[in-house]
Order: sequence, then C-alpha cells, then structure tokens
Amino acid sequence: MDPEGLALLLPPATLAALAESWLREDCPGPNHAALVTGAAPSQAVLWAKSPGVLAGRPFFDAIFAKVNCQVSWFLPEGAKLVPVARVAEVRGPAHCLLLGERVALNTLARCSGVASAAAAAVEAAREAGWAGHVAGTRKTTPGFRLAEKYGLLVGGAAAHRYDLGGLVMVKDNHVVAAGGVEKAVRGARQVADFALKVEVECGSLQEAVEAAEAGADLVLLDNFKPEELHPTAAALKARFPGVGVEASGGITLASLPQFCGPHIDVVSLGMLTQAAPALDFSLKLFAEGTVPVY
Repeated sequence: MDPEGLALLLPPATLAALAESWLREDCPGPNHAALVTGAAPSQAVLWAKSPGVLAGRPFFDAIFAKVNCQVSWFLPEGAKLVPVARVAEVRGPAHCLLLGERVALNTLARCSGVASAAAAAVEAAREAGWAGHVAGTRKTTPGFRLAEKYGLLVGGAAAHRYDLGGLVMVKDNHVVAAGGVEKAVRGARQVADFALKVEVECGSLQEAVEAAEAGADLVLLDNFKPEELHPTAAALKARFPGVGVEASGGITLASLPQFCGPHIDVVSLGMLTQAAPALDFSLKLFAEGTVPVY
C-alpha cells in the first residue's frame, strides 16, 4: 500500500484530539517562554539527522494546526531518510511555532522509529525468501497506540489487532481461567459470531491441535525455538490446512529469518513498538532571506 494513502485511515477528529491532549500535557499552564519570543511571523526547517523511514506526517500536521502554524513538506510519507535531509518547513507566530516544536518532534521521531524498525523487519523476511506477514503486537505505548500502529503500516508491516475488539485472542491466562483450551475456544466462538476471528495462544502441538479442533481460526505458537516451531507448524497444517499459524515471543530483527518458514503465516514482533529507537529530528528557525542551517 502507498504510504501516502495511509493518512486516510486516521480520523481527523481523533488526530485533532490527540494533538490537543499532547500539547496540553506539555503546556498545561502559562507558557513563560512566549514572552521571550513574541508573536512575530517566523519560519523553521525540519531536519532529519539519522537514517530511517519518515512516518507521522499527519500527526505532525495536526499538532501544528492546533497552534496556528502551517507545514510544507519536501519529502513524502514513507521516504527513506539519508541524513542530513531537509524534510519540511513550518511557518507561524514564533511563540506558537516553538510551543508545538517539542511535541511534534517527539511524535515524528517515535512514529518514524517504529516505521524504520518495521521496514527493516519486512526486508529481513523478504531476503529470507518468505512472503508471509510481519506484524506488530499490542505492546504499545499508552496514549500513543494510533501513531505506533500507523508507523507499522508505513514501514510495510501488518498492524495486527488494534485493540481487544479487533480479534478474539485466547491467551494462556484465558485458558487457565476457562479451565482448558476447548472450553476457552468454545466461549470465544460464542462471542465472535461471524464478524471476528478467534486466535489461540498455544505452547505445544497438543494444545494447537485442541484449539484447531475446537474451531480456532488461528493458532499462535508462542515462545517456540525455531527447531521446534517449524515441525510443530508442519504437523498442525497437515491436519488443519485452513488454520493460520502465527509465531511470536522474543523474536528480534536478527533472529527473524529463523522463524520464517513455509508453514508460518505470520511472525509478530513486540520489539517493533517496544524497542524501536526514535529517529533524530530537529527544527531550526531561520531569518527570512537567509540560508537555513541545521
């Protein structure tokens, strides 16, 4: 999917509400620095100072729109950043531009970091000759999930379920609470009806077979070593070819190729959102008629 079109997934009202909440967190009271800068018309250049994938333009735009500033972009969403790159220009009253600066940079840096990690994971999977889905997980930052899930998509990965309502995921604790795999899946199928799929986290081939027999659409083989994962997935697919198989649990960019195989449909990595390093961006004001510097 074209990264430019992904912005259509983001409801404008939600973007505006997020931008307002982030700005309020950063400045809930008097902005004393505004007296230093004043309200004179100003301009600044956004510089990318580390390599990666640009992601988060809609969030950046929404933040500056809230403080009456305008953004002009020089690079498209999903662009590969080669530092030092001139990414955008922001114009508006000086005190407003600086009020939005840190919030906008934080958001863009974090979202781009997730997109960069996702792109690296997808590239590793494709280089291994695997055409399945590289996915994120629900291991996201509270209050920042939309931006992180969006970053996954810009990087070419699958976002996985957005929240608890997107898929009925029966995890190990659900199985214990329900009194077994079969009971847990039966209960999940009752609430899933025709609209939702049911996925069951399994720690053995026996559990995976029980889940498939009970009606699971997908089986999550969690924390399997590669040498155990692939024979288990092959045995399950031999009996239940229509059941999707997901591998997850402690997978890193380095180890990802070991988990890619012909019987694996999805490999999910929590580190794409939990451990992705933020990219380095800076916003530098410049005087009209001068050459911007970083």
